[in-house]
Amino acid sequence: MKIVRFALSAFSVASLLFSITPAQAQDKDIVDTAVEAGTFNTLAAALTAADLVDVLKGEGPFTVFAPTDEAFAKLPEGTVESLLLPENKDQLVAILTYHVVAGSVTSDQVVTLDSAATVNGASVSITASDAGVKIDDANVTAVDVLASNGVIHVIDAVILPPAGPTAVESSSWGTVKAEAIR
Repeated sequence: MKIVRFALSAFSVASLLFSITPAQAQDKDIVDTAVEAGTFNTLAAALTAADLVDVLKGEGPFTVFAPTDEAFAKLPEGTVESLLLPENKDQLVAILTYHVVAGSVTSDQVVTLDSAATVNGASVSITASDAGVKIDDANVTAVDVLASNGVIHVIDAVILPPAGPTAVESSSWGTVKAEAIR
């Protein structure tokens, strides 16, 4: 219980450090909220290349573990440019959808979980400790950035789905996409 309280305190402090407060973001969707923050330009470009912008502007709700521009910069040189090529769209979609959970999962809920199923079909691991909260190997640096269609938690690394086939076009993600297109 001490760990969870500390993690929630760390989440609160991290939220104060993020440039957009939840009250300011609630009238904008996840994509517009992220773009307005100014630290998610690479994520926005990737969402555009993957044709996921309209989906994440849809009704939701969604929870997005959003890597910053600095997080993308940690990837090996040329990785982002390669992923943005049309011939790598499926791989890009698999990676981006691994950062999205269906439903709105706030920080008080995140710290009670060991994992969460992503719309990619694979699950991310969640670890709460005295050091903070990790999503796979990424540190959560800001939480509960509320948007009109969900919540954003900022992470300091791009998380990668496990090797093998994903469920990007499974019934769960297919349903999300179909609802957004309507």
